[in-house]
Formats: sequence, C-alpha cells, structure tokens
Amino acid sequence: MPFIKMYGHFVWATKSRKKLLSLENKNTLCQHIREYSKAKQIHLLNINGWHDHLHALISISSDQNIQTIMNLIKGESSYWANRNLSLPEKFGWQEEYFAVSVGESQLKRVNGYIDKQEKHHQVKSFSEEYEEFIKNYRFHSKE
Repeated sequence: MPFIKMYGHFVWATKSRKKLLSLENKNTLCQHIREYSKAKQIHLLNINGWHDHLHALISISSDQNIQTIMNLIKGESSYWANRNLSLPEKFGWQEEYFAVSVGESQLKRVNGYIDKQEKHHQVKSFSEEYEEFIKNYRFHSKE
C-alpha cells in the first residue's frame, strides 16, 4: 500500500460566471458536495465559495486523479442543484477549473482562505481573484 499525502486547492466557477448561488443555496450545495465526496471516497477537507464559484481543499489519494475528482464533483453537483435548489435558471459549471498543489505548511492558511470566502469577496471580485490566480501561479493558455 502506498503512503501518499498530496493536497490540492481546487477552484471552479458557474457557467458564464453567472451569480446563481445565494448564500443559502451555496451553503446547501457545499453540504451536498461534502456528503457526495465522502460517498465517493474523495477526501474533501474544506469547501466554500461565493455566488459564482467554489473553492475546495482536497487530499488526493493514490487511486485518484484531478480530472476524475473534478468531473465527479462538478457533474453530480450540477445535476443535484437543478433538482434540489431554487435557482433563477438552469445551473451548470464551466468546463475549466484551477487546481494547485498545497504543501503541508500551507494547509492552515488555505483552509482559512476558503473559510473566509464571503468576507474576501466583499473586497475582491471573482474576476480579480481569477486574474491573480493566473498571474501568481503562472498559468498559460493552451492556445
């Protein structure tokens, strides 16, 4: 049995970055994703977000990969949201997402950042946050 300790900070947005999640819907959706992740043996350590996106801290095991984790969470949660939440229109997630590694020494900081999303986005929009992710992690377009 391999011994692996790898953490990822995942961020994904609603389709067209539409602000479809009220605080209540966002909290309900996050709770559902926690339960679903547990059932699928996805080690979700934290999840939170804002009206148009979510952040998650996940411990990745040896038999998982980032794409599969994201496809499972995003696919099932959008299906569930459309059947269980009161939404102004059909709900979906964008295809793209961010995923960056998190070192053991940064877990507390990333957890705090995810916990404080409501406060954080009173000061900074998701678009601004998105641009910072692109710059800080030096992501490059596939084009």
